[in-house]
Amino acid sequence: MEFARDQDEPDRQAIALRKIIHVDMDAFFASVEQRDDPSIRGLPVAVGGSSGRGVVAAASYEARKFGVRSAMPSARAVQLCPDLIFRKPRFDVYKAVSQQIRSVFLHFTPHVEPLSLDEAYLDVTDDVRGIGSATRIAELIRQRIRAETGLTASAGVSYNKFLAKLASDQNKPDGLCVIRPGEGAQFVGSLPVRRFHGIGPRGAEKMARLGIETGADLRAKDLAFLRANFGSSADYLYRAARGIDLRQVKADRPRKSVGGERTFERDISSGPALRETLERIIEIVWERIARSGATGRTITIKMKFNDFTPCTRARSLPRPIAGKEEFAALARDLLDAQLPLPRPIRLMGLTLSALEGEEAEDGDEGAAATVLQAELPF
Repeated sequence: MEFARDQDEPDRQAIALRKIIHVDMDAFFASVEQRDDPSIRGLPVAVGGSSGRGVVAAASYEARKFGVRSAMPSARAVQLCPDLIFRKPRFDVYKAVSQQIRSVFLHFTPHVEPLSLDEAYLDVTDDVRGIGSATRIAELIRQRIRAETGLTASAGVSYNKFLAKLASDQNKPDGLCVIRPGEGAQFVGSLPVRRFHGIGPRGAEKMARLGIETGADLRAKDLAFLRANFGSSADYLYRAARGIDLRQVKADRPRKSVGGERTFERDISSGPALRETLERIIEIVWERIARSGATGRTITIKMKFNDFTPCTRARSLPRPIAGKEEFAALARDLLDAQLPLPRPIRLMGLTLSALEGEEAEDGDEGAAATVLQAELPF
């Protein structure tokens, strides 16, 4: 995919010399299951629990055609796809495959920042293998992953992390997309804002009400407008609409927490409804914890009342939480200790923190780009 260069793009001079690849495995958990069981290849597969409270952790592309998505209640997934095949997660297998993939990355660069078991950023500005271009490195990485694991990966190549991640999703599955210096703003302008990392369904709905459907619409709004309507997110949105991202790829970047939250369509307050909601959040968050390989000592439950007043409660153990059952039991205890609630809530979330290996991390948002030796062309 090619775009005309935007001579006015403000980030080009600062970061054009950086070469970032974002690699994202295609339907990773489900693809591993299909690889290991030939009888379900080409069929709609979901990894997760099939019980009434189960949640889809991953869905094959055959299942996605029916609208099945990760984090969806399993009961809803079966309604959409009656022939859906469920497989229980095998996180030990996924972690082992992830290590194979990590070894492939490290063959090409030491600058690897894992985001989870199935995706990572790579800074290949320093061409340590003398390959000649970032695009060629991405192609070789995808070839080696297929040869060594039997799985496919999609990759995005660009001059910053934000654009590389957008690019990796552009031609999925088993695709490659390159956004060269000077092309970022135009590429972003052509996308719906819901594709931007951090803009969820509710955020996209709010933007639509303000006449913002695409990156170009967002770029047309000045910073004052964005701050008035989006508060602390305004600066990020302003930069994103212009394809600007000065964050560095940090090898083995320490993760401070893993979690998730859900905003309800209707406020809830009854004990049974709250407990049922918590069970779904436990499933979703634990899948994220397992996917990231994180272990931690502190669990926090977050609630936001219908007047937007926040409420958080936490419990820490002297050792890492042993597994999903202990994580779930601690979450239930934290919720039960708050019941009955003084008023309905509109949001609930869970977070695991005090992670093993956690350490203070210097903020790098807006830091000057570091130009490494041996500039590598696209």
